[in-house]
Amino acid sequence: MQAISSRPVAAAREIAPLARALADETERARRLAPPVVDALRSAGLFRMLVPREFGGGQASVAELVAAIEAVAAGDGSAGWCLMIGATTGITAALLPREGAAEIHGDLGSITGGMLMPRGTAVPVEGGYRVTGRWSYGSGSSHATWLLGGVTVVDANGNPEAIRGGHPHLRMAFFPAGSYTIHDTWHVSGLRGTASNDYEVTNLFVPSHRTVGLGIDRPWAEGTLYAFPMYGLLALGVAAVGLGIARAAIDEVTALAQVKTPTGSRRQLAERAAAQAGIAEAHALLESGRAYLYASIESAWASAEQGSPLSVADRAQLRLAATHAARSCTRAVDICYDLGGGSSIYETSSLQRHFRDIHTLTQHVMVGQPTYEVVGRVMLGLPVDTFML
Repeated sequence: MQAISSRPVAAAREIAPLARALADETERARRLAPPVVDALRSAGLFRMLVPREFGGGQASVAELVAAIEAVAAGDGSAGWCLMIGATTGITAALLPREGAAEIHGDLGSITGGMLMPRGTAVPVEGGYRVTGRWSYGSGSSHATWLLGGVTVVDANGNPEAIRGGHPHLRMAFFPAGSYTIHDTWHVSGLRGTASNDYEVTNLFVPSHRTVGLGIDRPWAEGTLYAFPMYGLLALGVAAVGLGIARAAIDEVTALAQVKTPTGSRRQLAERAAAQAGIAEAHALLESGRAYLYASIESAWASAEQGSPLSVADRAQLRLAATHAARSCTRAVDICYDLGGGSSIYETSSLQRHFRDIHTLTQHVMVGQPTYEVVGRVMLGLPVDTFML
């Protein structure tokens, strides 16, 4: 096992053809094909955000997004699994050093899990007793650690509160083998992500394997660690969308050169609707990408000044991520429609891109309510910015 590639984007581009070649196998098995897992692990791409102190890449946010996009262009499920593993790697800079070394010190470590507080944690000597069941455990088939969001409660189940009246929320880490995986991932899209439910019951979790959401600050130095975890997650989701849209445009462009639609004497490429549609899909993808990277660049410049990102910066990142994801969805829809009857067959990847992108947009980080939250920030209205 080697430390992370010094060129994560180049490494991701080299892995994308493998992910594409094994996409059917990944989807049938409902888990990422082992050779793809091995390639991503060997290149260190799951560890892009882990501090260098623990053998990670401590990459820039722009590199993170570009690497995820490249892999997702090969296969959406592979890009999604990379996104989950990489973004949860940021916890290495938040955990106590003992926990960070235990969870992220192994160069073969792959993390995953769900941040939302679907479990409870009762304080006990040395840590917490955790009980909960979480959905969307992406990468559950290959992760070495899964985390689960928990609400800290007393022995009677009453939630603790922190400043501002927010409940005391933490992330608790569980090693593989300590949780039960439920085979629940029977879905329309991103089928290969193994995003199953997972569960623990009265599991002891040492304090050093937990992180307080909104409480614990990064101990690692570097511009990367000024970015909020929720924001990085949203950017990662958008990056998967960019890759899927790129793949769909490439697919329908190739199809247009060889397909003559039923009832027509001209190839699809010669029809005005195809020409306009492909151009519009390209514009949607590139405009969404441009806004996303511009927002990242602006936030990175602010973070380099050494101050925490402002609410305005964080809102802009979430808006750009949501816009990119939804622009990419429109681009894929255009490609799927242009493919006509060809799009519905399993021999065409367009049907998978269509299912994958519409599954992606259901993620809370790029959901429609984001526009309302960001709009309230822009209008100077009261708003809960905890998840920004």
